[in-house]
Amino acid sequence: MAKVVKIALAGEGGQGVQSVAQIMTNAANDEGKEALYIPNFGVEQRGGVSIAFCQISDERIGAPKFEIGDIVIALSDRAVVRTQQYVGPKTIFIYDASIEQAEEYLPTNGAKVLAIPALKISKEELHPRVFNVMILGAALQATGVLTLDQAKKALEKKLGYKFEQNPKLRELNHKALERGAQLMQEQLAGK
Repeated sequence: MAKVVKIALAGEGGQGVQSVAQIMTNAANDEGKEALYIPNFGVEQRGGVSIAFCQISDERIGAPKFEIGDIVIALSDRAVVRTQQYVGPKTIFIYDASIEQAEEYLPTNGAKVLAIPALKISKEELHPRVFNVMILGAALQATGVLTLDQAKKALEKKLGYKFEQNPKLRELNHKALERGAQLMQEQLAGK
């Protein structure tokens, strides 16, 4: 039986969780994998939580929805609360370290709960606009479902026209992807 990796990403409207899921599933499809992406929009234009459900497998995926994720990523305090229902005993729950008062809402039933300082690092080292690309790198590192090179190809497809206009954007996005993967690798290693 094939291993299906189930990922739920949640954040406030504008944080790019839908883009991250789209890039991930596009990269998987380009590599010949089965991939499904289902957006779930709240009233994000008015500040609601947006959730992206993503599944990737080497074989056919049975159902488009899932109840428990292998990886659940929350990028805001409200997203932490909204995603608790998708956490099970084997789930790795990842949240941004900048979320205030996150500890009181973090799930206690998951395999691991990890905080990564993606927002802080994107602001201080790179650019705030590549925050979601850092999250993409972290998600890929946590799952191992795709390589960073595969994700870079998908980024090129999605943002290639912008990269052509400003080649520094390509470098910035690649650095963000790699930095996100590095942050997750450090967390998984217990550093």
